[in-house]
Amino acid sequence: MGEKKYKYNAQTTTLKPIKNKGLRKIRNLIAFLIVTAFFGIISGFIFSSKFNTPEENTLAAELKEMKFQYELLNKKVKQSQEVLSQIENRDNNIYRSYFELDPIPEDVRKAGFGGVNRYSKFTDWTYGDLVTDVAKNIDILNKQMVIQSKSLDEVVISAKEKDKMLRHLPAIQPVANKDLTRLASGFGMRMHPILKISKMHAGTDFSAHVGTPIYATGDGKVKLSGREGGYGNLVIINHGYGFETLYAHMQKSNVRTGQSVKRGDIIGYVGNTGLSTGPHLHYEIHKDGKPIDPVTYFYQDVSPDEFKILLDKSQQMSVSLD
Repeated sequence: MGEKKYKYNAQTTTLKPIKNKGLRKIRNLIAFLIVTAFFGIISGFIFSSKFNTPEENTLAAELKEMKFQYELLNKKVKQSQEVLSQIENRDNNIYRSYFELDPIPEDVRKAGFGGVNRYSKFTDWTYGDLVTDVAKNIDILNKQMVIQSKSLDEVVISAKEKDKMLRHLPAIQPVANKDLTRLASGFGMRMHPILKISKMHAGTDFSAHVGTPIYATGDGKVKLSGREGGYGNLVIINHGYGFETLYAHMQKSNVRTGQSVKRGDIIGYVGNTGLSTGPHLHYEIHKDGKPIDPVTYFYQDVSPDEFKILLDKSQQMSVSLD
């Protein structure tokens, strides 16, 4: 250790040790550094939390706006799902029902996505839950739209087929009301005017003047055009879908075998050929090979009141004209 130095104080007549100035400077420096560091840390914390750089402020604003837009997008997606749900309901209960298509089950329409979790990449994101929710709802909406689109494709196909079928159904009278003398006889057991026996009358007789036009009652193809025993001159049309129509006792035919015809085409003219007691058209409808009452298929020509009158008249006759 070095020798201590003393300084004489004349007033107190005492000696005081002289302190080392270098050591004091070091102590002062250390104290200054500690205080500076402390205030630096505090200042840095305050400034870093209160005063970001312009770039950081811009990114923070964009992030906030992005969150808002994601929330808005998710809301719009859910609104779209509600609208689609209403369309699905109409599809099942109106469109598919009308065209005799089975409804699409709810579990098929709302089915989720199996296999790998396609949203795992969003797990560690700050707003990962929000992004996952939006992405999942969009995927579900897309799948529902695909299913609905395919359903509407089926409906369109069925509608076209239904329209085709309706055009082929025998749905009008073969003789116009304005040309009718009377509805002579209807469907059922009748007394045959020539054979004088009770016999099944498998059609409806339309009494009209010779030469009155006879119309095809639905689209189809002529199966037979010629003369056939007691029917005289006749035409048989195959309409498809199990339907055939027969037009007998014609004066003459206006079509040939194998010819395609449309509803309303003139296929012949009223006559009195074959086993007939007067000018009339004997008209039959067959479904799957069995005769059915034609009067129930005149829905395009008559009102409900006219239909009742027509039905009553057809059942009043006890004797047919053929």
